[in-house]
Amino acid sequence: MNVFEKLITENRERLLPNVKRRDVSLADVPGMASVLIGMRRSGKTFRLYQEIQTLLASGVPLNRILYVNFEDDRLYPIEQGLMNKLLEAFYRLAPEARSSEAYLFLDEVQSVEGWARFARRILDTENVKLFVTGSSAKLLSSEVATEFRGRGCSTELLPLSFREFLIFRDVTPAESVPGARVRSTLEAALVEYLRTGGFPAVQTLDENRCVQVLQDYVELVLLRDIIERHGISNAHAARSFALTLLQQAGGRMSVHKTHNDLRSRGVNIGKDTLYSLLDHFTDAFLLFTVSLFSRSLRVRQSNLRKIYAVDPGLAYSIAPAGSANLGARLENAVYLELRRRSVILRQGSISYYMTDYGHEVDFVIGDSDMGTANRLVQVCTGISEEPTRAREVRALSEAMNKMDLSEAEIVTMNESEEIETERGLIRVIPAWAWLLDL
Repeated sequence: MNVFEKLITENRERLLPNVKRRDVSLADVPGMASVLIGMRRSGKTFRLYQEIQTLLASGVPLNRILYVNFEDDRLYPIEQGLMNKLLEAFYRLAPEARSSEAYLFLDEVQSVEGWARFARRILDTENVKLFVTGSSAKLLSSEVATEFRGRGCSTELLPLSFREFLIFRDVTPAESVPGARVRSTLEAALVEYLRTGGFPAVQTLDENRCVQVLQDYVELVLLRDIIERHGISNAHAARSFALTLLQQAGGRMSVHKTHNDLRSRGVNIGKDTLYSLLDHFTDAFLLFTVSLFSRSLRVRQSNLRKIYAVDPGLAYSIAPAGSANLGARLENAVYLELRRRSVILRQGSISYYMTDYGHEVDFVIGDSDMGTANRLVQVCTGISEEPTRAREVRALSEAMNKMDLSEAEIVTMNESEEIETERGLIRVIPAWAWLLDL
């Protein structure tokens, strides 16, 4: 038995772990590969295990399933033709899989040069159903669009949603407006979710260990997906910039101002490099940026972008000691949920808005290019204090009037009411209910 056959055999023995089911459905289009992308440690591998277990439960024999993680050190250094050698070893172990439909799961393929050409070839020449994962949005999307030539459908996997977080904690998510006891449980779970976040592996850890592991995740992404992959020579500057952005999660970011701040701290780096690094950070799913809602591309590019971490727990782990930033983490969680619900929409479907009077609305769901909006969402921890209430209602009322909308939402930690305005209805919704889409 050669090294490839041994690796395939060992991998088969590991395909049956206990997995918590995720809500994310993989694309299922005949003749096309299902491509799953997301940050490292978000659960892509276990989502593949979930798919494999579904196949086994439906009667597919284990020997017709090939799973390979291309970050397995036994495959290094990765040589030309590696994928083809693995496939031939798979067919030697199970010749019948060649005539029957085989199921190939290729994990973290961004490590392998030319993976898209290999994938297209086997889709054209073999009877296979192909699943691919990777930790690079740009690498995979560009190859899916070019070398793959329309043969792959991408799905984004974020860390656990609040609903999935509850399931991982063995709490049954409410399907309708709950009573007082269940509501108290959900309110407490929300606070924990905003602190711990949704990375699966930290769900059973105490707070100190959780923070440590999440900080390690940031270091892992910086090292493997940014510094090594893009040949960044100034690792200290890249790390400083990333941590600065994650500490600003939920706020607006100016590259010019951040550049001056870094230089004042002795970090010598050019502005053009910061723009490139920001692109690399979003490519690796470490963070996301949201532009101003405007039909004008020039206006969108010239205004500040808002920054959101891939996970509220990640933002908490990077925040300065003693920093509360609950409102920012709540806004971050709302953005991520909007992103989950907007996956079928085009890039830029989530924006923020500044009214003519300079008041900010956190999220506009719509089409910036067309200047059309269909939903407004404001986020704050609470509106019980009159100045806060007046500010949030005023911003939404101005935006509703400008965008010809008759409804809007304010997501808070625990408050619930309906506010009638001259323009229309503003619904105040507790975050636990909004995140569960009750």
